[in-house]
Parts: sequence; C-alpha cells; structure tokens
Amino acid sequence: MTLNPVSKYFGAASTHNAEQTMPEHVSTRIFRSLFLLVMLLLPNLPAEAADDNPWSHTFYFENDLFNGTDSNYTNGVKYSLLSPDLSPHAKNGRLPRQVLEWIHKIPLIRDSGPEFSHKAEFSFGQNMYTPGDTSQTDLILDDRPYAGWSYIGLAYHRLARQEEGRDFLDSVEIQMGLVGPLSFAEESQTLVHELRNIDTAEGWDNQLKNEPGVVVAFERKWLFSQKDPGKLSADMIAHAGGAIGNVATYLNSGLEIRAGLNLPRNFGVSLIRPAGSTRFSPSNKPSLYLFAAVNGKYVLRDIFLDGNTFTDSHSIDKEPLIADFAAGLTLSYRNLMLTYTNVTRTREFEGQEEDHNFGSLALSWFFTF
Repeated sequence: MTLNPVSKYFGAASTHNAEQTMPEHVSTRIFRSLFLLVMLLLPNLPAEAADDNPWSHTFYFENDLFNGTDSNYTNGVKYSLLSPDLSPHAKNGRLPRQVLEWIHKIPLIRDSGPEFSHKAEFSFGQNMYTPGDTSQTDLILDDRPYAGWSYIGLAYHRLARQEEGRDFLDSVEIQMGLVGPLSFAEESQTLVHELRNIDTAEGWDNQLKNEPGVVVAFERKWLFSQKDPGKLSADMIAHAGGAIGNVATYLNSGLEIRAGLNLPRNFGVSLIRPAGSTRFSPSNKPSLYLFAAVNGKYVLRDIFLDGNTFTDSHSIDKEPLIADFAAGLTLSYRNLMLTYTNVTRTREFEGQEEDHNFGSLALSWFFTF
C-alpha cells in the first residue's frame, strides 16, 4: 500500500492496520488547528515581554505517527512548569539564601556564587512502548514488551553566564512514577486509537507488571556562541550526563548546532528525557532557526527492554549503545516558542529490524503573576 503524504505523516499506523488509518480530513484538521492557534496567538501577544524573569510552560508531544508507524517508542507527552530565577538578588527573586545554600550541598552543583541563576521545574508525563505487531493477543517473544511509564518530575537548574558566550547549565532531576497497568498507558492509547478510528492494540495483557519507578539524572550543557552575534549567526550546544534508577541507568553525551535569525542565548528545548531543559527567558526579537543534533547513550538498564526489576516479566536483549539523530526548526516571537523535531533512533534491541523514527512538537509560552 502506498500512503499519500498526509496519511504518511498524520494518519498511518502499523502495517497490519494501515487500511484503517485516520481519515485524511481529520488528520489535516489537527495540523491546521495547531497552525492556526499559533498564528492567532502571535499578533495578540504583548509588544514587549511582560517581565525578564517569567514563569514558563512547555508542552511536549512525541509520536511516531509523524513518520507513519505505530511501534517501539510510540508516544510521549509531557508538561513542565519552569520557575523564574529564584536567587534572592534576581528580579522577583523567590527563595531565601538559606534555601539555596541547602540546595547547593547537593553533589555536582556546589560552589554556586551570585553569578548563577537558579530555577526549579515541575513536570509530569507519560511514555508508551509497543511491539511492531499490535494485532496479536499472544506474547511476542522476539519483540519488545508492551510498557507504559507515567511520572512526575522535580528538577533544579543552575545557569552561569560567562564572557565570550561560553555559558553553561547544570540540571538535576528526580522522576518518580509507575510502570505497568497503573501507568494507564493502555487506556490512553486505546482512547486515541478510537478517536482516530483505527484498530486498538490487542496485546496489552502482556505488558510489564506494576512497579514503582525512580530515575535521578544529571546533565551539563555548554553553549558556544559569538560574543556579539549579528542577526544571522550560528552556535553550538554540547552536553554530557547520565541517569541512575530502576527505570533507566545510562551515560549520555551529544552535540547540537543551530543556525538562523536572532539566535536566542539559551539551551533550546530538548526531547523528552530526564534533566532536559526548557527555554529560560522570552525575547522581543523574532527568531527562526534550523538545528541538527545527536545524543548518544551507553545504556546499563532500560526497564522497557530489560523487564521488571523485582519480578519475572517479558524482556528482550537490548543494544547497549544507541543514538538519536535529530533535525528541526524553531520559531519564537515575544512570549511564544514552537519547535518541531524529526528524530531517528538507532536499533534498541537485538533483532529489531530497522531504526525507529518519530516526530516531536514542543510549545513554550511565558507569563508572570
């Protein structure tokens, strides 16, 4: 079966149910609604940023429907709320020095002087994973398990502005949640499939068992930019870090290159991952830029492949070295930023037939009380 472009990116499911993909008029309506929402908001935003120390929201939506599949990492949603600068010396600073001094006793983020800004982040989200053939009710031994992960996250970000455009950002995050039926991933996917009028997955009875999950992650990012960039410029963001927990344990590092109009002095918007960062401040200048990035991981544990920690469950032999190759476009204007990213993830387990592709949308907006 040959898919037309709209069906390929907005309605395609796995090959076994490709004939029941979302009708074209429904898929295009979703895309047009998102586009029109952004276009309607832009002219009505204030001419100047209301505050240089705002709160910010970011909503993430990641799904392989953008690339015409319905398997592996098939869906991720996340909402985050990022605080203003909490330093006592900052405009509208909200934390007393005693609290910051306690925070700075945490390993890896000590010795933070007045040149640092400090932000806290609250988030919650859900990820879901399925095998390639979702029509089977029996356990598929040579494919990945059905799994869901619903969580809340608490993060601390420490940003240092350096001369010559060599800023760096430290992020520490703890995520706590549930894997298994209590993640309600089955219910979420079933609802979406029914709304899209496509076949529901039949194998969720074989998903991982209920297990509380914890992930603690640290990541440092370095921004390399020109001291006085012009309207058109380029910069580079490097990062390195890792995570430990029964849900995921890994080391990671990577690089991002950006080029375009009025590049913001920030660390962009990452994909959904622990200790990823959101945009830190609004700008009165319109910005439009392209980016390309890679994130490599050495994986010691992945519950979504290794199976449950404390009880027997379905599992599959994982590949220890994986990478995400990403490219996309970011548009920001006043208090609003929209990013689209297309991602290719290398094979995650032995026997996986091909790399996995998915798309990611991130919408950020800013406000003050």
